[in-house]
Amino acid sequence: MQLPVMPPIKPMLARATTTVPEADGLLYEPKWDGYRCVVFRDGDEVELSSRGQKSLTRYFPELIDPIRAQLPRRCVVDCEVVVVTPDGLDFDLLGQRIHPAESRIERLSVETPASLVVFDLLALDEVDLRPMAFIERRGALVSLLADVIPPVHLSPVTDDPEVAQDWFRRFEGAGFDGVMAKRSDGVYEEDKRSLTKVKHRHSIDVVVAGYRPHKSGDGVGSMMLGLYDRPEGDRAASLQHVGVASAFKAAQRPELAELLAPYRLGEGEPHPWTGWADPEQHADGGVRMPGAPNRWSAKRDHSWVPLRPELVAEVVVEQLTKGRFRHPARFQRWRSDRTPRSCTYDQVDIAAPAELFELFPEAPTP
Repeated sequence: MQLPVMPPIKPMLARATTTVPEADGLLYEPKWDGYRCVVFRDGDEVELSSRGQKSLTRYFPELIDPIRAQLPRRCVVDCEVVVVTPDGLDFDLLGQRIHPAESRIERLSVETPASLVVFDLLALDEVDLRPMAFIERRGALVSLLADVIPPVHLSPVTDDPEVAQDWFRRFEGAGFDGVMAKRSDGVYEEDKRSLTKVKHRHSIDVVVAGYRPHKSGDGVGSMMLGLYDRPEGDRAASLQHVGVASAFKAAQRPELAELLAPYRLGEGEPHPWTGWADPEQHADGGVRMPGAPNRWSAKRDHSWVPLRPELVAEVVVEQLTKGRFRHPARFQRWRSDRTPRSCTYDQVDIAAPAELFELFPEAPTP
């Protein structure tokens, strides 16, 4: 492979903000919830490189032929690998594609095929385009990929902040991660946070039903959080584990342990998650239980202390994926005015917009 931009390179990055910025010369894109990827193509040679400069090529064999068929013969593009379902982009299914077994990779390439969303052009033929303004790179990209078909997509772009606000509000239900803002005159600055990302944030009330001790042994490391899967009053409701709140200051950890101590369950007392004591019994079904290891963190201590599910906390989260928080939540305050049974998924359920199926016609139908 001989290209004007050669692997490995570090993609351009973004600084986070909470509101969609408005200024002359800004362009906006949806922020795709997938794996950031730089694709290098030199004839039949194709390499998919991750943000961390690791090769993704072997994990997505179904993308190689579409790349050869639709991308220019000699190019480098910045893009996102996503998995599309009837409910939107599914990051959990995407994560399952990274597996050491060749047979599993081949099977999942058929069962949960990936799509490629292209949003920048870094090199073409013998020319390094990174010193060019983004609006020029975008113009070249549009002319080259105007007629692409799934599973390759050209990311939509707008210069209208009201459209960007609309995307930010409604696309969340499809698993989109927010909105990106880019300067139209900006050059491609490798590994620099020259872009702006606007991510969703939600304040919700959750049940605190357990905790993990801090690795130092001093107090609480993380609190185990739950939401009920049916409306208040429905006796068939069960408390689902949705994630954790963590990153407590050193002074907070022993204080939390003291506060939670009266709610600790005795030996043999029932708990909504009692059946999850042996996580190996729940390896299937796509749901990870509170104590369950995964292949990325199998050596960590996953023990946790069950609590009576009587405490309600307000936390801030960025995203809910398949019924679980994508990232650790941030504790805000205790909510003594809320009952645990009032803490349901209704706080965070958002329907996928119709645009999902316009953007991704290959999405399986519900």
